Amino acid sequence: MRRDRLLVAVTLVTLLAADIHFVLLPRLKSWYHLPRESCACRDANGTMGNGGTSTELWILIQNSTLVSTEYGSKLDRLFRHPLYNVHPPELGPDELLLQHEELMSYYKRKVSRWEILKKYYIKVAAASNITIPDHPVIFDPEASWLQFHLGINRYALYSREDNSIDRLLQDMKTATVISADYTQDEKALKGSCDCSQVVKPSGLHLKLALKLQDFGKAMFKPMRQERHEETPENFFYFVDFQRHNAEIAAFHLDRILDFRRVPPVSGRFVNVTGEILYITHNEELRNVFFTSPANNTCFFAKCLYVCKSEYAVCGHPDLLEGSMSAYLPGLSIAPRISIPNPWIRSYSFTGREEWEVNPLYCDTIKKRYPYSSGNRLLNIIDMAIFDFLTGNMDRHHYELFTKFGDDGFLLHLDNARGFGRHSHDEMSILAPLTQCCMIKRSTLLRLELLARSEYRLSDIMRESLSRDTLTQILTEAHLQALDRRLEQVLGTVGKCVKNLGEAQVVATDFVESTRGTTSHPGGNNR
Repeated sequence: MRRDRLLVAVTLVTLLAADIHFVLLPRLKSWYHLPRESCACRDANGTMGNGGTSTELWILIQNSTLVSTEYGSKLDRLFRHPLYNVHPPELGPDELLLQHEELMSYYKRKVSRWEILKKYYIKVAAASNITIPDHPVIFDPEASWLQFHLGINRYALYSREDNSIDRLLQDMKTATVISADYTQDEKALKGSCDCSQVVKPSGLHLKLALKLQDFGKAMFKPMRQERHEETPENFFYFVDFQRHNAEIAAFHLDRILDFRRVPPVSGRFVNVTGEILYITHNEELRNVFFTSPANNTCFFAKCLYVCKSEYAVCGHPDLLEGSMSAYLPGLSIAPRISIPNPWIRSYSFTGREEWEVNPLYCDTIKKRYPYSSGNRLLNIIDMAIFDFLTGNMDRHHYELFTKFGDDGFLLHLDNARGFGRHSHDEMSILAPLTQCCMIKRSTLLRLELLARSEYRLSDIMRESLSRDTLTQILTEAHLQALDRRLEQVLGTVGKCVKNLGEAQVVATDFVESTRGTTSHPGGNNR
């Protein structure tokens, strides 16, 4: 009996020791490393405290481990991470792009003008025995697209907490389309194109402006290429296809990187008969529709040299997949300026730009205003990293809002030539980073976070894209390419730090420009 009791006692002690070692201690360790609500590195509104931003952010990123990485949403956890909860200073009236009263007055006038023109179009169409549906405009001051416009500020197109963005994505998927027309750049062609040009005008790429019932507006880019198809290796970047899924994926990547410089984009199936042909007020657009031998409804671009059926896009038989990109406020109320990219490529078959042959090119750029001071060059490098991850070689210009002057953020527009080749990493896109050896600290910390297994970029992107209406926006090969390219970016930064030292490579997020509008030191110009 005594021997039995001894065996029982030894067994119980062994089980208790194993429980403490394998269960209790790991839980205590994970609890100990969780970020505390009372962390001294944050002030009341979540803004990083005085001067110690870089050190404190590094402590946060190291200590913010997860209790469990196997369950729950990685995307939601990412957006709860301290790096995604560093707030800019409170916005003043001058730091918002538009004022509420100004915007409402502007669009009420546009709605009134639209109603007058619509009646005229319907009357003219009826005289030609064409019936155009009379969809009423429902102008709602709380409409998601209006709230999106009102939220644009000097730091980004939208704030992290702006719930109007998710509403806008949903509205672009489902809202009634009341009008379809050519985009302004295609209208400017007036149907004539110079076939001798190597780079064809943007009117070639067949995109339409769709007006929604709440008077919101989106650019529709139809599907031109299957997901599994790669851009042929012999294609020049300036004759590549424009991919609707690249526009969608670029928006999600931009939000995951916390740049927030790409307007919201969602996928949608459009009925090309009922939502384009029957409701357009543009006779020229109506005239490029035809029925294919397979009995599908098709249409082609306005440019004369592509007025052929082989260049057309077709529904199945009427439904056509595409991307819906939210329009920015009109240029008359929110002027923008387009500036050539310092690392612009040669748009010819044989030419090369200076940056392609001069490894010291960045030294020249640093002496030119506005790249000689302020945040402009750092923003160019952010854009280059973004383009490298997507594989977009076609960033010939960038735009910014004139109201915010030289210290405004860069808009990442027109991303449809990204995600063309998952099997190739075009290192020349990273030239601004490799030649200048500079990067924002906040950008670097987020990239390092996304390289960790619990926040792996491909996993975050897969989850984010799964929330779109269209299925499998990117193939697995493209998602894996994101991880590979992220390692390339971090490797490039690592080489710069090894050669020059971290102090010279990793830059403060915001540097006041020596010329231009008044800026606010300490803010995050992202």
